[in-house]
Amino acid sequence: MGAQSAEARIGPNAILQLLPVLDRLEGRPARDRLLRDIALPPADAGMWPEAQCRAAHLAVWAGCGDRAPAILAAAGQGTADYILAHRIPRPAQVLIRALPAPLGARLLTFAITRHAWTFAGSGRFRVTSRLPLTFDITANPLAFQGKPCPWHAAVFARLFQSLVWPAARVEAEGSRFRILPR
Repeated sequence: MGAQSAEARIGPNAILQLLPVLDRLEGRPARDRLLRDIALPPADAGMWPEAQCRAAHLAVWAGCGDRAPAILAAAGQGTADYILAHRIPRPAQVLIRALPAPLGARLLTFAITRHAWTFAGSGRFRVTSRLPLTFDITANPLAFQGKPCPWHAAVFARLFQSLVWPAARVEAEGSRFRILPR
């Protein structure tokens, strides 16, 4: 499911949703300083070069220290909100919510797997377990030094909270994300 790194692309929300979070939590001057060497996508951008998305996330890790996970998680929540508002059709959301949770989780997981190319870039996404539901993104381009990616964890958590399990949480360890109903 991954692409070659030189050609890999990721949805622009990996950066676009980071901008207002940085403005709110760090201030616009800090955001401009952190991202000064990174090509920022316009609001209507299509898929964006993975290298630029990775550089933005690494700049947050390097420049924000122990605040980086919370900043990236907030951007992940914003990305999930964007997906819910613009990418998952309302009828599909109604259907997922109406299904018994195990079936809703299966349908949402199918959609996530089918669209993994938009958020995993050159990384390889796969479902490694159904109980507990576990995703793995091997060679995750948005991860930092083997740490779990708070952006991906937040995207998955918000999607499952909104559509399947209101109390869902994600336990992230390395490249693995366990989605737990509560």
